[in-house]
Amino acid sequence: MTFNIRNQTAGVINNVAGNQHVGIQRGRVVGTDDARQAFADLREALLTVSLPPQAEAEARTRVKQIDAEIKEPEPDRNRVAESLRRLTRLLSSVGAFAAAGTALIGPLQTLAAWLGELGQPIMQLLG
Repeated sequence: MTFNIRNQTAGVINNVAGNQHVGIQRGRVVGTDDARQAFADLREALLTVSLPPQAEAEARTRVKQIDAEIKEPEPDRNRVAESLRRLTRLLSSVGAFAAAGTALIGPLQTLAAWLGELGQPIMQLLG
């Protein structure tokens, strides 16, 4: 038997050559429009967080990078992932999650889900 599998998009994908017994699996698929809305929510939440001046400047830079890319018809997920990872690491290092909580974490989780495998480092930073 031959399988010809082209593009796959899902939270969980299992491709096997023999028998497979699957228990409960959950996945989350986030579309680009959802990612754009999550980014807008993230940008709005960042306005409510007090950051040290240097961190605020770096956060603005990362937000501009993500904004420029996510507006594209076909955003480059690698570029978004890199900027978002750096932004998440920065926010974590200055305690922003303790201050803003789910207002930041929710949109970051949605964006990480949209990024798929590229979003895993971001999910790990979020705990």
